[in-house]
Amino acid sequence: MSKIPVRERTAILQSLKAGVVPAIGLPHIQVGRKEEVEALVKDLQIVEEGSSTVRFIVGRFGSGKTFFLNLIRNVALQRKFIVLQADITTDRRLYGTGGEGRALYAELMRNLATRAKPEGGALHSCVERWIGEIDHEVKTGGGDAEDTRLQITKQLRGLQDLVAGFDFATVMTKYYDAYQSHNEDLQDKALRWFRGEYATKTEAREALGVRTIIDDSNGYDYLKLWAAFARLAGYKGLLVNIDELVVLTHRLTNTIARNKNLEAILRIINDCLQGRAEGLCFLLAGTDECVEDKRRGLYSYEALQTRLAPNRFASEDRRDFSTPIIKLQNLSPEDCFVLLSNVRSVFAGGDPTKHLISDEGIISYLQDCQQRMGAAYFQTPRQTVRDFVNLLGILEQNTSTKWQELLRSKEFVSPTDPHSIQGKSETSETDLSEFSL
Repeated sequence: MSKIPVRERTAILQSLKAGVVPAIGLPHIQVGRKEEVEALVKDLQIVEEGSSTVRFIVGRFGSGKTFFLNLIRNVALQRKFIVLQADITTDRRLYGTGGEGRALYAELMRNLATRAKPEGGALHSCVERWIGEIDHEVKTGGGDAEDTRLQITKQLRGLQDLVAGFDFATVMTKYYDAYQSHNEDLQDKALRWFRGEYATKTEAREALGVRTIIDDSNGYDYLKLWAAFARLAGYKGLLVNIDELVVLTHRLTNTIARNKNLEAILRIINDCLQGRAEGLCFLLAGTDECVEDKRRGLYSYEALQTRLAPNRFASEDRRDFSTPIIKLQNLSPEDCFVLLSNVRSVFAGGDPTKHLISDEGIISYLQDCQQRMGAAYFQTPRQTVRDFVNLLGILEQNTSTKWQELLRSKEFVSPTDPHSIQGKSETSETDLSEFSL
């Protein structure tokens, strides 16, 4: 492994220690999931041809769903996609009546990323790059600002067949006028409209002369507009990553709200699978329970259960990656070893001479994890990696300490170790059994 920049090393280690996915440096620690990644790369290739796809990434808490989404996000950016990403919360949903749908759309647009700006916030540069290229091309050919305006309108004419396409083209033209006259205030107003930040139609009409805004009912329609615009602007397509799908199914107490959100998911599936969208790829991540629970999950909605049903001829040995659902399999012991080896290299900054633990030590650590957590450590690598980073931290700060001492120590117990919790419960039960009135 080559030398790792300090910024990436710090971000990776701090994220892993906190139990979250690092925003940068994923290739340094990525391991396994080869078949799943290949399936999603094929989806991206399909989208590049003008089609659309939708996938559900399913796995237990801590199984690597968010990591997988970020990995595909990086792949899509390298393939020149525009990527939108957001987590669903009770205040940010696919459907709502109190601004929740608009809040999810606004979050997606704030996180808009391109290869030039992978960290997000690329809406301004994305729009200005396209307008600047057209302006340069027209004026190089002897045209003027009015010719550029006509060319922008001509290129956006195809979007007017989509919902709100006319107003989208109008605001884009307004942005060019502001670009030409260096009117930053008008540019900001146009970007606010694109981000869905206008709460009333009156406010938008006064600022830009348009009669529609992005609201709870049409956020998905605007995502289809952006997918079409992405291809028009020279990008391969639009990838939309939505995480924490479990919030819609198991944290919404209102049955009507939950069903409305399931209907929104059904609409996305129908559009993407029937070819009604162009250049659009949806990835939605959730837990097994979120999908398979027939009382509150996606399977509680019969139309979704029909569309998401697994292939009955598939098995653990014969997996089918053509269905909408991709289940993240447990990491094998070999994958766990490679993963921890990668983390060790990141901790050492990519310098093998600075490794704080040997291969034998990693094997002993995995054996220790198996004894403490059983087979669960293969299913949820989050805690295993988190404890391993903590172990390396102790070795780095206490140079006289050997890894053998820590692994033999009775104090080396995960705070969320189910065995340790069980032990405490048994102690508590014993104490209570001796209590008398």
